[in-house]
Amino acid sequence: MGAAEQLITENLDVWTSAVKAKSSAGRGTGKKLELYGIQKLRELILELAVRGLLVPQDPDDDPALELVKRNAAERSKLKKEGKLKKQKKLADIGENDVPFAIPTSWEWVRLGNVTNYGVCDKAEASDVDGNTWVLELEDVEKSTSKLLKKIRFSERPFKSSKNCFHKSDVIYGKLRPYLDKVLVADEPGVCTTEMIPIRGFSSIDPAYLRLVMKSPGFIRYANESTHGMNLPRMGTDKARLAPIPLAPEPEQHRIVAKVDELMALCDRLEQEQESSLETHETLVATLLNALTESTASPEAFAEAWQRIQTHFDLLFTTESSIDHLKQTILQLAVMGKLVPQDPEDEPARELLQKIANEKAMLIKEGKIKKQKALPKVSDDDVAFEIPSCWAWCRFDDIIDQKYPIAYGVLVPGPHVDGGVPLVRVADLDLVSPNKAPEKSISIEVDSKFSRTRVMGGEIFMAVVGSIGKLGVAPDTWAGANIARALCRILPNSNVSKNYILLLLQTDFMQNGFKDDTRVLAQPTLNIGLIRSAVTPIPPLAEQHRIVAKVDKLMTICDQVKANIASAQTTQLNLADSLVNHATA
Repeated sequence: MGAAEQLITENLDVWTSAVKAKSSAGRGTGKKLELYGIQKLRELILELAVRGLLVPQDPDDDPALELVKRNAAERSKLKKEGKLKKQKKLADIGENDVPFAIPTSWEWVRLGNVTNYGVCDKAEASDVDGNTWVLELEDVEKSTSKLLKKIRFSERPFKSSKNCFHKSDVIYGKLRPYLDKVLVADEPGVCTTEMIPIRGFSSIDPAYLRLVMKSPGFIRYANESTHGMNLPRMGTDKARLAPIPLAPEPEQHRIVAKVDELMALCDRLEQEQESSLETHETLVATLLNALTESTASPEAFAEAWQRIQTHFDLLFTTESSIDHLKQTILQLAVMGKLVPQDPEDEPARELLQKIANEKAMLIKEGKIKKQKALPKVSDDDVAFEIPSCWAWCRFDDIIDQKYPIAYGVLVPGPHVDGGVPLVRVADLDLVSPNKAPEKSISIEVDSKFSRTRVMGGEIFMAVVGSIGKLGVAPDTWAGANIARALCRILPNSNVSKNYILLLLQTDFMQNGFKDDTRVLAQPTLNIGLIRSAVTPIPPLAEQHRIVAKVDKLMTICDQVKANIASAQTTQLNLADSLVNHATA
């Protein structure tokens, strides 16, 4: 076994354990983790391949220089026969053009000197039949370059010109960010002009050319050589100048065979790791969901918690599992299962009656207007059982009626330097909000929306776009106003604001809001639906105990999550170190 293969096979635990959260979930996938180590392993395999470090050299092979000579002779012959268009002569490769060392039997060549890059026939719709393969960039998977689908002209008719390709042509996506989409055609067809068919001269293995163009070094060159703002692409001249390492012909075949073998290993590792992660997530979800089953008896709840406690270190090993645990803690909190009830507490029904009496007095004194009463909560409205000292109510029943739930400024106008700060969805952050909003509106516009001026301490929730996103106004926002995409929520003084804040973060409330969303230009939540949301309320004393317990448990979760992130960073750095060592 060679040194390169040892590096790969003896460090499989590093490649499979190095995972990280995706920056964004990508279209068509619900995967939250990126198998970073295996992706780095794929890149390393290609990097070692094009450096001549993946398979041993054979002294009996004709050196690549002979291949270069035959290549030049074939190119000259094709030009004389009029089968190859004369192109601009390319400069010889100098020392500054060579990115890394290669074996003495190899040669550095320009891509344009060993292939027909930039020369291909065009096809119109009238030139093809219904069975012609029509290839688009979207048909090729990013990163792996696997062909996802093969569509015929009968299914995908076209009007604009296409590039023709032949069987065994290498087809390359020249448009960023698709510069790693490269495949070898297994039959002739036509493709978008954003893909370039390439044919090597004199026994250049198409599969070898493909892996060279998928190697990290070539992709870096391509990314540095793009032009254009909206749709950056690599120009023909830059592509033809690309330096590529050329191996002797027999070694090309050995490299391709070894890369195929190792990529198949990566596929297996990826499948096993994805299956393991999916199984882990399913197990975590199943055990945590058992805690929040509304019909679970106290005995079943205790049993479910015991299973989690026994296997805590095995279950909570990813950031997503900790996020699920945090959401379960919130759900248990609003179900009355997180802290014990105290019979000495004033029941929630009396608390709600106190708020109702206060509201009636404000109406009588003419300080607020009487509104149409919301319907009482029925048994059909409730989602789960709550303790007998709790009560179900409408969300509006616990709001400070002097400051009702309200939208903000409808038409804010352009930003005004030195104007009244305007709180937008982008300003909401439960952890570290900005000291002041970035945008401001004129004093004239602000004067029309005095009812939504910020006092400091209010809860704000997004009702347009990012439905349910939450924030609490710091005191430094006092005097600002809020945008139409937000609503203000100020609980009655007889209710804990922090309890309402954690209630609003539960999937129970968030999913209810999203289910009630209307899709207009953007998803929009009607304030009337927020006011009528069915809400579980515990006694005030228990609200405070719940908040304290949740804060304590969330701190523990954050510490565990930080430890997981630190361990993941170590694994990512280790994977990077192995790659850097191998290619140093």
